[in-house]
Amino acid sequence: MVTDLFSLEGKVALVTGGSRGIGAMIARGLLDAGSRVYISSRKAEQLEATAQELSAYGWCRAIPADLSTEAAAIALAEELTEREDQLDILVNNAGATWGAPIAEYDETAFERVLALNVKGVFHLTRELLPLLEAAGTPEEPARVINIGSIDGIHVPMMETYAYSASKAAVHQLTRHLAKRLAPSITVNAIAPGPFESKMMAATLDAFGEQIAASAPLKRIGRPDDMAGTAVFLSSRAGSYLTGAIIPVDGGIATVGTA
Repeated sequence: MVTDLFSLEGKVALVTGGSRGIGAMIARGLLDAGSRVYISSRKAEQLEATAQELSAYGWCRAIPADLSTEAAAIALAEELTEREDQLDILVNNAGATWGAPIAEYDETAFERVLALNVKGVFHLTRELLPLLEAAGTPEEPARVINIGSIDGIHVPMMETYAYSASKAAVHQLTRHLAKRLAPSITVNAIAPGPFESKMMAATLDAFGEQIAASAPLKRIGRPDDMAGTAVFLSSRAGSYLTGAIIPVDGGIATVGTA
């Protein structure tokens, strides 16, 4: 049955950066599909509030962590290992951005963004491999979903040099991990376009109508656009897909004009 094809009943998921924006959208989708979901982010109070809200849709718990350091990734993996014997779905969504004119773009900006967006993805995936390997088989692989960006596919209009570079790195890291971790773990990336989130808030406030008008599908992303893609990649429907970078952007990076 088609409903079984997309079911996540009995699965366990971790969504980083899950307290708001795209992370919360994905967490809600995984809950609706039947998964138990842990969410993690840096701000404990906000994270716990989101977990309480999401609990209306299924089993959701919060584990605070600042994944910009290797030590924090190790600690998060250790805590999850104390609670679970296996992990079916890891969504590496936690991320940061920085915008400034090129003459003012310094080392601090690059280090902050790359530490979380690239190194954080690698460190946490590495530390959670035992749980992912415990869950995955060639017939039903565990899933890693990295959140990239269309800014890693095309050149963004904003001066966010570290962010666009980091997301291109996430896309290549996704391919590299996909080759290494097959066949018992699939690794794919979602490359979002414009969605309502704190990271995108200033851009959408200033250019939202212009961005929507320039998109071939003439709108910005909705929560179910993101949730649906994540559920597909996490479910049996997406089990034969690995190393893919999927733009969820209304066509901006794929068929849009510059």
